[in-house]
Amino acid sequence: MYANILLSTDGSDIARNGLKHGIALAKALKAKVTVMTVTEPIFAEYAAGIGAGWIPSKAELDHFEAASNERANKVLDEARSMTGGMLAEFLHVPNAHPATKIIETAKSKGCDLIVMGSHGRRGLRKLILGSQTSEVLADGSVPVLVVY
Repeated sequence: MYANILLSTDGSDIARNGLKHGIALAKALKAKVTVMTVTEPIFAEYAAGIGAGWIPSKAELDHFEAASNERANKVLDEARSMTGGMLAEFLHVPNAHPATKIIETAKSKGCDLIVMGSHGRRGLRKLILGSQTSEVLADGSVPVLVVY
C-alpha cells in the first residue's frame, strides 16, 4: 500500500509517538523510510516580539546554528536507535519552516505517506499556538497519518 514513508520529528514526546507508529507501519509494509527534522531560523524564535528590532551578531548566529545542529543530531540519533537497523534515510533541514520543508521533501523523495504526531489542539489554542501538522494536512498532495 505505502512503499515510501516520510516520518517527521522534532524530538518532542508527541513527535516521538508519531515516529514509533510510523516505524512500526513501515516495518509491517516493508516500506522505505525517510526520517527528517527541521530547525527554524533564529528569527522565528524572536518573531513573537521578544527581540523586536534586535539584530543578532555573527557570534550569536553561529552559536544558534551550532545549537540547532546539535539538537537536530540528537533528534536523529534517537530516531536511528528507534528504527532498529532498518534501512532509513535521515535528514536535517536547517533554517526553514517545518511544514513547508516536510511537504517539499515528501514530494522530492516520492513519498506516498507522511506520518506526524500532533498535540490534537483545537479551537483558540490551535489558532494561537499553530500547528505544523495542520499546515501539512492543508496541502493535501500527499496523504498524512496523524498520530495523537
